[in-house]
Amino acid sequence: MAQTVSNPWLASTHAVMGVYSGADTVLSFGDSTQELAALRSGCGVFALDWRTKIAATGKDRVRWLHNMVTNNIRDLAPEHGNYNFVLNAQGRILGDLYIYNRGESLMLDTDSIQVEPLLTAMKRYIIMDKVELINSSDTTIALGICGPKAEEVLAKAGINAAGLEPLAVRHQTAAGVAVTLVRGPEQKPGWHEIWLEPASAQAVWNLLVGAGMLPVGAEAIETWRVLHGVPRYGQDIRDRDLPQETEQPQALNFTKGCYIGQEIVERIRSRGQVHRKFTGFEFADGLPALGKFESEGRTLAEITSVLCVTTTAGEKNLGLGYVRRESGSAGSQIDLGGNKTTLVDLPFEI
Repeated sequence: MAQTVSNPWLASTHAVMGVYSGADTVLSFGDSTQELAALRSGCGVFALDWRTKIAATGKDRVRWLHNMVTNNIRDLAPEHGNYNFVLNAQGRILGDLYIYNRGESLMLDTDSIQVEPLLTAMKRYIIMDKVELINSSDTTIALGICGPKAEEVLAKAGINAAGLEPLAVRHQTAAGVAVTLVRGPEQKPGWHEIWLEPASAQAVWNLLVGAGMLPVGAEAIETWRVLHGVPRYGQDIRDRDLPQETEQPQALNFTKGCYIGQEIVERIRSRGQVHRKFTGFEFADGLPALGKFESEGRTLAEITSVLCVTTTAGEKNLGLGYVRRESGSAGSQIDLGGNKTTLVDLPFEI
């Protein structure tokens, strides 16, 4: 079920509304091609309606969460974050999230559609622990800023992003209100977020647009995501996938000790590899259907995301998904139901 749009002030006369990742949001402001160009060569601003913040409080929050996720929470520096998976006992991925050390609390940041199943799975393990998980949707929303000129345009708006490390947090003032500036991970170059109270969102949005940011909808964000090879849970990562299959090593810490599913993750590492890997595809004969493709009675590849993008060299048909490791590396060609397909290292270079 789609969530209620958290930023109704975005529903301008130019905004095309729709559903992205389970949330009502702006799909475009009239020209997705121009919006994608801003993300790739300028700077765009967008509402992250499909993301939710969960505050973890209580004296046992660090120890408990450290034992729940795949990355190191115990040694996470104040005002810094990291990327994590939540696994079941069989090592399968139940969800992904960013976790930030906010001092007196830990902030969990994930897609809204993951909140209920993740919290249900995680709360099962709160037994004698002093931990409380609080949905912060009513008090905290996020604006996204992305593009190679993000720091420059943020500076024009009076917001200092210079020198901010990946997944680091900095307190700022914008449009006369206190905001939290967060830099994205290394896998999302040029990505920043501003966390703020809903009542201040309109003023900050106007400030950013006035500084030169182009309003951007979810269609352009989705294209940008695929081009950068960033997997999305529920689409490219599912509860049947293993962590090492996803090619997201930044989510795993092998020295932190025990957590749910850790035995399987360590067993895979000791054996050297899994049988398939997340990768990029370039299709010669149009976009294939999503799903599995078989060869000689076994699954050769599975396509999870596709798009057609216009480049200086013409249109390219690209996709994300999984391929059996023995099928080859970047540059190798495989046949997916008659569609000649080339394996491509991520992110795509176009």
